[in-house]
Amino acid sequence: MVEKTPKTKKKAGFAVLVGRSNVGKSTLLNALVGSKIAITTPKPQTTRKPVQGILTTPEGQVVFVDTPGVFKDTKDSLSKILLKFVKNALRDIEVIIYVTDPTRAIGTEEKFALSLIEKLDQPKILVINKTDLMDTPYLESMRALADRFDKTIELSAKTGKNVDVLREAIFENLPAGEAYYPDGQMTNMPTEEWVAELIREKLFLRLRQEVPYSVNVVVDEVTRRENGVVYIKARVQTSEERYKRMIIGAKAQGIKEIGQSTRRELQTVMCVPVFLDLTVETDKHWVEGLTG
Repeated sequence: MVEKTPKTKKKAGFAVLVGRSNVGKSTLLNALVGSKIAITTPKPQTTRKPVQGILTTPEGQVVFVDTPGVFKDTKDSLSKILLKFVKNALRDIEVIIYVTDPTRAIGTEEKFALSLIEKLDQPKILVINKTDLMDTPYLESMRALADRFDKTIELSAKTGKNVDVLREAIFENLPAGEAYYPDGQMTNMPTEEWVAELIREKLFLRLRQEVPYSVNVVVDEVTRRENGVVYIKARVQTSEERYKRMIIGAKAQGIKEIGQSTRRELQTVMCVPVFLDLTVETDKHWVEGLTG
């Protein structure tokens, strides 16, 4: 009688991406999942709330949590809320992925970010990102952090180099378990929240330094009409009238361009025609809504 080969148990668990601001955590999350889940811009503090991306393979399932960048100085209310999100995201996870940027020196931000994970017992993987760049003057400084971690991986989230190595290392540290989400689901974000994030990305990319982090997006409606068009109603919130004027632009050209670029990307992802009804309003208290 031929003995049956025992079935390999699948693995499942949570892995959190943490690090200081603008090191490429959101880009890495998208590369790991293989789809655009988190928004990415050159600006720090782009990610506001922890975003979950889901990767399901024959080996099992890993749920990635992308956190806001860590700032040392948290005097303003937004920064305090973001730091609270980071600390909460470090609970009940199986693997910590600490992302660094070798183009920037280790400073107070980096030291503070490292202190958040220093006493945690979970397996820690040091990721040195942006290795596709020619100028990485602080690469050796980042490599010197290796003795604080269980494993070090040098990769490029932008090009995908060694992202597969990181995936393997994460699965090695996950316990056996059942998947948390159905096969094929790539995020736990509600559609409204994902659309709001996409609009916010376009705002950041277009406005650059003109408007600070005083913008938020709320999606009030996402419905499929009888003609097959997906109708989306969204509001851009900002704290000052002057910022509202900047967002709208001369002859409403600014908000028109933001709407057009968002709609094009939505249609590409959703594979259906999209009508985006986008307005701008002033709300001095929108930050308070992030804690809800």
